[in-house]
Amino acid sequence: MTEKQTLKLNEAGLDAARSHLDDGAVTPAYGPWRDDIVALLNGALATELTCVLRYRRHHYMAKGLESPAIAEEFLVHANAELGHADRLAQRIVQLGGEPDFNPVGLLDRSHAGYDEINELKGMIKSNLTAERVAVESYRQMIHLVADKDSTTRRLLEDILADEEEHADELSDWMTRA
Repeated sequence: MTEKQTLKLNEAGLDAARSHLDDGAVTPAYGPWRDDIVALLNGALATELTCVLRYRRHHYMAKGLESPAIAEEFLVHANAELGHADRLAQRIVQLGGEPDFNPVGLLDRSHAGYDEINELKGMIKSNLTAERVAVESYRQMIHLVADKDSTTRRLLEDILADEEEHADELSDWMTRA
C-alpha cells in the first residue's frame, strides 16, 4: 500500500518571506527570474507607449468617409493602451524594478512599430499589425512566466484579452475602410 501524500507549505520559504521586509511583495521564491520578468514587462511597456502614440496620431490625422467613427475608436484604443502601460508600470514597481519611460530608445525597446501613415486604410492596417504583434508577444510572455510569477501571468492574460479584441475590431474595419 502506498503512503498518502499531503499538501504542505514549505516552512523554509515562509521563514525567508519573514525577512527582507524592504522587498515588499518580492519574496525569495522569485529567485533568479525577477530581473528577467521586469525586463519583459519593460518591453511590453515600451510597446504599449508606442501604440498610444501611434493611435493618437492616427486619431488626429484620420480623414475620409468612415474616418469620424474610426478616429474616435483610435482614441478609445489609445486610452486602453495607456491603461495597459499604467498596469505594467505598477507591476514593475511591485517587483522592485523601475518602469522605463525614457523616450530615448523607445522604438528599440518596443515590439511594435510607429508610423506616420496618413491614409485611413493604411492606419487600420498598421494598427492591426501592431495588435497582432502585441498578441503574439503577450502569448510568449505568458508562456515564459507561467510557473514563475502567477500575478504577472494573470496581468498579461488580461491585457492579451484586450489586445485580441482590438485586433478583431481592426480586422472588421479593414473591410469597411
